[in-house]
Amino acid sequence: MSIPDGAVPLRPVTDVLLATDADWIFDEVAAALADGDTTVHRVRAGRDVRRTVAVIQPDLVILDLQIGSMGGIATCLDLRLESGAGRLPDQRILLLLDREADVFITREAKADGYMIKPVDSFRIGRAAQALLDGGTWSEPVAAPAR
Repeated sequence: MSIPDGAVPLRPVTDVLLATDADWIFDEVAAALADGDTTVHRVRAGRDVRRTVAVIQPDLVILDLQIGSMGGIATCLDLRLESGAGRLPDQRILLLLDREADVFITREAKADGYMIKPVDSFRIGRAAQALLDGGTWSEPVAAPAR
């Protein structure tokens, strides 16, 4: 499709897939990201993520650590394995953690970023933009006690 002279091309819509069974998390993510240029899709169980990714091919996947039947870490690992096998495109993945102690396993799951709950619209927006721009996102973690 060609663009007529003088026409301004529309920016493509960004698709975000959020996996959470917590309504308050969906509300925060939607408030931060959903607009005319970004659609936030939601699944309530980790086992539904792979199938949904195959259908909508989101630009960003946000996984709540605690989601029914298959948690965020297992879901992240599943997406990485499917991508590595060539069955799914590579995904940008942000994990929403419950506590600082979960940071280690997040790195092992090869997530592109993480944030520790409670989350807020401002931080979600900044993290999403960093990942969509090809970067990573992490938050400061307290040094372990000796």
